[in-house]
Amino acid sequence: MPMDSGNEMTAVMLTSGASGRINALISLRAWRSFLTLLNAFLLIFLFPFRGRRKSPVTPPVSPEKPGGNKGLPAVRVPTNIVPWKSWSTEVAARRSLAIRRVTQESAALEGESAREFCFFGTPRGETLFTQKWAPVLTEARGLVVLLHGLNEHSGRYSDFAKKLNANGYKVYGMDWIGHGGSDGLHAYVHSLDDAVTDVKSFIGKVLADNPGLPLFCFGHSTGAAILLKAVLDPKIGSRVDGVVVTSPAVGVQPSHPILRVVAPIFSVLLPTYQFGAANKQGTVVSRDPAALLAKYSDPLVYTGSIRVRTGYEILRISAYLQQNLEKLTVPFLVLHGSADAITDPVASQRLYKEASSADKSIKLFPGLLHDLLFEPEREEIMLAIIEWLNKRVQYLRHCIISSKVVSPKTI
Repeated sequence: MPMDSGNEMTAVMLTSGASGRINALISLRAWRSFLTLLNAFLLIFLFPFRGRRKSPVTPPVSPEKPGGNKGLPAVRVPTNIVPWKSWSTEVAARRSLAIRRVTQESAALEGESAREFCFFGTPRGETLFTQKWAPVLTEARGLVVLLHGLNEHSGRYSDFAKKLNANGYKVYGMDWIGHGGSDGLHAYVHSLDDAVTDVKSFIGKVLADNPGLPLFCFGHSTGAAILLKAVLDPKIGSRVDGVVVTSPAVGVQPSHPILRVVAPIFSVLLPTYQFGAANKQGTVVSRDPAALLAKYSDPLVYTGSIRVRTGYEILRISAYLQQNLEKLTVPFLVLHGSADAITDPVASQRLYKEASSADKSIKLFPGLLHDLLFEPEREEIMLAIIEWLNKRVQYLRHCIISSKVVSPKTI
């Protein structure tokens, strides 16, 4: 005998708990409630991103040669490197410009330095753009691996590299993934751990190509953070004779505390989205107007809002370094401007105090901003770096000759 609807409902709810929950889940009312809740969630969290259309990525036009890239070989970027064709086109344009700059400056150096480029493959199948500045008039007595900061590229440090050449140092620069002439969407970094792995491999290659020469590393801002994490690996730290970092991204804080909470979520949901709210509006990185103009008119410098995943990765590596400062044992010099509004000078002081390195130095420059090598006092800063490197090279030579361990500060 069939039951009426009321009795049927009673019978269902009086069966086992599991059966009751299953029926409740598949009921029409439950599904409507779920969809309403999901829609509310999407409206709350994704509303700021509505109405923003993605404009197609177009290759930057170099002001150096408006007629295009005639006469240069085409650069083929593997399709598995970038998910959209527009990214591939943009990578090829950046790489072509990076190559042209190297070849043009190499022809104009007139025997003072030799500059050339090379491509470096990663285990992930990506291609990185690297370049070398070698002294011509003096014999190389040391090596420097140079790592640029976020949104820029190694070519910006050409003047510094040539200054190092004049003092006997061969310089190798690497554009990390998503930067300069390297593969990847401009300024997008899926994982800074990949960049750490890449610089480890690059250091190994530089050492293999130059046996017997001491190797030092220089890094700026996020590039400094990448280097510091790399040399925390004992296998790498034991092969590096010293590290120089300017404005290291050790104590990076988000522009708003809520970003630390939502960054892990949105770095998965919208990794390449350009998050304007994360930028520190109006932040000046140099007091030299000419240096600012050169930086922000450079097509190889990314000037858009930071990408969500990239920002999250910077917060992550900064947090890692803060938790592992005492494990740093390599000799290092840290330089920071007291008026830096991008990275925290106090964090550099903490790096100096907590690191276990027996040979460590810090220089704070009152009133200077983030891009130290592009400040009006750049010559003073370069001199401080070169003097520090020279002292370590003299120490290493003294140890080889005398077979005695002497503090470099006594040389």
